Amino acid sequence: MPTLRAGLIGLGMMGRHHARVLSALPGVELAAVVDPAGDAHGVAVADRVFGSLHEALEQRLDYCVVAAPTVYHRELALELAEAGVHALVEKPLAPDVASAPEVADAFDRQGLIGAVGHIERYNPALQEARRRLEAGELGEVFQVATRRQGPFPARISDVGVVKDLASHDIDLTAWVTQQPFIRVAAGTAHRSGRQHEDLVSFIGRLRDGTVTNHLVNWLSPMKERMTMITGERGTFVADTLTADLTFYANGSVPTEWDEVANFRGVSEGDMVRFAISKPEPLRVEHEAFRDAVLGKESDIVTMREGVRTVRVADAVLEAASSGQAVELPSVSP
Repeated sequence: MPTLRAGLIGLGMMGRHHARVLSALPGVELAAVVDPAGDAHGVAVADRVFGSLHEALEQRLDYCVVAAPTVYHRELALELAEAGVHALVEKPLAPDVASAPEVADAFDRQGLIGAVGHIERYNPALQEARRRLEAGELGEVFQVATRRQGPFPARISDVGVVKDLASHDIDLTAWVTQQPFIRVAAGTAHRSGRQHEDLVSFIGRLRDGTVTNHLVNWLSPMKERMTMITGERGTFVADTLTADLTFYANGSVPTEWDEVANFRGVSEGDMVRFAISKPEPLRVEHEAFRDAVLGKESDIVTMREGVRTVRVADAVLEAASSGQAVELPSVSP
């Protein structure tokens, strides 16, 4: 396997994880790290830390990971595209729906590999859920519900909970069901004194009629990352903190207690927690992008998919602001 020279922009919390994985990734050399504040945590070789992307590009990079704050994604990605460098941009792809297609277009014009770091797609629980949905194990899907809650991370200052956390739920819902959002309605709240929203509750409808609902906030004292997919044969529950996938089957044994049977609609059946392999999602994401750069068949989150997620996130904010549901196109941008 040829050695690829990788760059990394940003040494915040997520950037430090990227540095750890890149430093140990077979076939890759972490050749340059960019952060104006330097490498306070010592995650990179000292003479490979630079204050600007311009300096890092002199290191002949094959690809670069952008883990800077969202507000800088557009300008950094466009600079990388102009330099002919493949890029994996942390989610969301860009701060708004106006700039996201501009980034995707730039990489397309240059014939470059561009991807977005929607890491939940690489979570073993969700990958297994999608595989089982494709196999028809749940039958027709009726609803997808997610809960993504926890304390406020002080490191986030440039976007609210919709663009930061809820973008995970938007992307994973469309990906696991293989259906785009066509309608959203939402409510947000500002409770922590910040400029941006710190709580959102939104409902959606996918192209095939599946109903979705999502609770996301930075106001809960516990951390929760749950995805529940309900269909005609039961429910998959994916806990992406533990990478566990559990199946709650509809019962096949008749309920003799009439009042309970009438109330439940379906009876409780078997519960199975699947035994699945659990590789680190971030490493799998990096392996996929490395392989894509090498020209191998690989499962990356394309920038076009990233554009769709930004478009839905903007629609959620618009719906919350207007108090009206927002319709979305069901075709690619």
